[in-house]
Amino acid sequence: MSARLPVAGPAEVRAAAARLIRADGRAFTAVLVLNALAAAAGLAGPWLLGRIIDEVRAGAGVAAVDRLALVVLVCAPVQLLLARAARLVGHRFGERTLARVREEFVDRTLALPASVVERAGTGDLTARGTADVAAVGTTLRDVGPELLISSVEALFLIGAVFLLDPLLGVCAVLAQAGIWWALRWYLRRARPAYLAEGAATSEVAEIVSATTSGARTVEAFGLQRRRVAASRDALDASRRTRMRTLDLRSVFFLSVEISNVLPVAVVLLVGGVLHARGAMSVGAVVAAALYLRQLESPLDTILMRVEQLQSSGASFARVEGLARAPRTRPAGASSGSPSTSPAPVDDRIDVRGVRYAYERGGEVLRGVDLTVRPGERLAVVGPSGAGKTTLSRLLAGIDVPNSGTVTVGGVPIAGLDPEQLRRQVVLVTQEHHVFLGTVRDNLLIADPAADDAALWAALAAVGADDWVRELPDGLGTELGPGGRPPAAGHDRPPGGAPVADGSRAQQLALARVVLADPHTLILDEATALLDPATARHTERALAAVLEGRTVIAIAHRLHTAHDADRVAVMEDGRLTELGAHEGLVAAGGAYAALWHSWHGEHPPPS
Repeated sequence: MSARLPVAGPAEVRAAAARLIRADGRAFTAVLVLNALAAAAGLAGPWLLGRIIDEVRAGAGVAAVDRLALVVLVCAPVQLLLARAARLVGHRFGERTLARVREEFVDRTLALPASVVERAGTGDLTARGTADVAAVGTTLRDVGPELLISSVEALFLIGAVFLLDPLLGVCAVLAQAGIWWALRWYLRRARPAYLAEGAATSEVAEIVSATTSGARTVEAFGLQRRRVAASRDALDASRRTRMRTLDLRSVFFLSVEISNVLPVAVVLLVGGVLHARGAMSVGAVVAAALYLRQLESPLDTILMRVEQLQSSGASFARVEGLARAPRTRPAGASSGSPSTSPAPVDDRIDVRGVRYAYERGGEVLRGVDLTVRPGERLAVVGPSGAGKTTLSRLLAGIDVPNSGTVTVGGVPIAGLDPEQLRRQVVLVTQEHHVFLGTVRDNLLIADPAADDAALWAALAAVGADDWVRELPDGLGTELGPGGRPPAAGHDRPPGGAPVADGSRAQQLALARVVLADPHTLILDEATALLDPATARHTERALAAVLEGRTVIAIAHRLHTAHDADRVAVMEDGRLTELGAHEGLVAAGGAYAALWHSWHGEHPPPS
């Protein structure tokens, strides 16, 4: 089970909603005013009909009836126009507010530390950014305006009944007690039920995402049945949560339908008694009954939209919950406060007594001490599981050691604010993403101010300039679905988008590193998808371009270690050897054994 991202509480959701309303307060006020005017225009019809009935009973002629009927005809289109204007303003308000929600979500997502995203899983974040944001958008665009219109209309209708006769108003309100009881019963249970449904949906998305991205690993280790079983369990849990919300809706709507007929029946009964005693005219009774019949439509809309608000409210709580997630900001700095991180005095990296363990695993690093000098090329080698990748994550400030320190220029790396960290250290792995857009767009991510000459120089540094020049539009070539760069020959699928291979995606990512020009570059198998000759050429070209910068390479191909200034050997979470290539080979230790094994040689006898 992944460590889920936080969910906002009811108070936080209300505060966020109030903040969004204040951000577009004029439009929200306009919606309320137009709704009130439309509701007031709608009250004229039943009241005038009651007046017509009383006028006819009193012996009035056709002229009096025609005058009142003309007013009814005028009020109807006025109400329609005001209601349409209210919806138009409400929809525009909803779209602008939805844009703000999306922008906040993106900003908060980009501010999440990589370690938080990895622990939570991409499924939860994806579900929040798609299904949950879409649910919030539906509420802002459709549910919100309709709820406002119906609420104002319902208040005016009930108020009109009270104006006709306070006793009838009291009877109408008491007759609706069943609706309020059903609503209270539903609201107490709906929020936790919808939150559970959202969490179950996230778990399904996470399992599908993890299984898809790791399909080759699943097949290699024969884990198909286990993944299918996990998927079935997640789907079953999702089905149970959906059935729970369906059961709640079934009880709620049935209670509402039964309760809807009571107010009209009670008002007609009480009104009839009052009329028999001479306390109320027939027209007033008819008008009150018509008001309550009209009340059914906005009341049904309100109750239906309240039900949808529980679902979208749970979605909004999940979207707004990102505000409570950890941010990539200096330790001790409050959210929104300016950066207070001290600047590193130099580029020296010191690792002192570092120990680290993952949440659901044993200790990975066991007291590592290491100093990386500015401008040094350091290769970190060792068998799989020795802790090399974990060390690279600590050096890049992605994770924080459980004990010990990792500093650059005397400042904790994990304490640097995002901008300082990007300038100081860049970690490049073998997992690369290429964004939809042109080749130029993909490169400018690293340095928006770079001109085409700088882009071509970066491509040349990683050996990618030749195939980019062969593309139909060079730097302006649009990349294909999934953000993949084109393969050799410009082969295109039926849709016309270029096809890709992983090595060229990797070269584009390395070209971005050249443009970013960090003080320290950490390569964690960053050239693994390239063939050995191209990989060695690319690494040497990077070293030349980044002359004077620190380069730390996590390597399985030992030619990287051969070219390095020093080699650090990791075994079982410990740093066991450190020195130059020739010295370590001559020492006959763990590195010498790796070197001879990689060359298919037998180590010399001791």
